[in-house]
Amino acid sequence: MKTIMNRLVPVLAVSFWALPVFAQGLGGREYYDHHDWGIGAMVFGGLMMVAFWGGIIVLIVLAVRWLGGGPARRDPPAASRSALDTLRDRYARGEIDHDEFERRKQLLTD
Repeated sequence: MKTIMNRLVPVLAVSFWALPVFAQGLGGREYYDHHDWGIGAMVFGGLMMVAFWGGIIVLIVLAVRWLGGGPARRDPPAASRSALDTLRDRYARGEIDHDEFERRKQLLTD
């Protein structure tokens, strides 16, 4: 997770820094007339607003996950556990007695 964040944060930072440059145009004009672009300015401005707020939300989610330590560890799925592990768990919970545990263990190990 940290490697993703280490790669994503600089890219997003540079992207957000470059947004005003693209919004003002690359011509270097002192005065920017919004009517020059017509409908294109409205579409581009809307897309930039969505990209900006989407990036802010992504950064917040990544920061919360990073500070929270990531997802909690879970037990492995039942399919990846052996039958003997399941038998030991049942014995530990008291579902079966010692004699039944030994009998089933013997059947599994043969």
